[in-house]
Amino acid sequence: MQSQQEGKKLSDMVYDRLCEALLKGHYLPGKRLKIRELAEEMQTSVTPVRDAILRLHYDEAVIYSSPRSIHVTTLSRARYEEIRKIRLPLEVMSAKAAAQYATLSDVTALESLIAENEEAMAEGDGVRGAALNQQFHFKLVEMSAMPVLYGVLRRLWLQTSPLIAHGYLEAGRAMIDHHYEVLEAVRNKDVEAVAIAVERDLTLGGAPLVRMLDKVSDGT
Repeated sequence: MQSQQEGKKLSDMVYDRLCEALLKGHYLPGKRLKIRELAEEMQTSVTPVRDAILRLHYDEAVIYSSPRSIHVTTLSRARYEEIRKIRLPLEVMSAKAAAQYATLSDVTALESLIAENEEAMAEGDGVRGAALNQQFHFKLVEMSAMPVLYGVLRRLWLQTSPLIAHGYLEAGRAMIDHHYEVLEAVRNKDVEAVAIAVERDLTLGGAPLVRMLDKVSDGT
């Protein structure tokens, strides 16, 4: 029984690390994942890695065709837009709650994430920028004190984060400019303004990613 519990804990640890890597954009769309290489990297046997990969497959974050054919999910435009449509009301709901409950330290944390994101973009570090973008959105969910919602959104972000990291620099200012509007609304505890700002961030900020997906589908 104890060895089973230890195995489950190890599998959970590997799963959490792989989720973190996906959320931070360390694995780009279509990247092949090799179980043995991941096991060596995490200093575990292949079993917990395989279990974690299967969980990510059920999360639809990776495509598991066989033990030798595992790839990070590549989204189509239709799939991306469906996920964004689902995210929109959920993130608006969390942002409105975040604006109501925001403390001075929360506002300071959001300011710091924007400042770090500006640095990442200036340095041409799209992966770091995408990770900070995700942290900004998840900070709002954390502030909303809705743990169930956090879990739902995390699963959706697992699918979209590789795409966001891949296109972050190409998308440019669209990925960060609307965060200033969100910040100002949170600072003023203006729930209506924050709802508008989040909607603009997801729709206008995501527009360059849609154009990028169109280019891929057109083969241009």
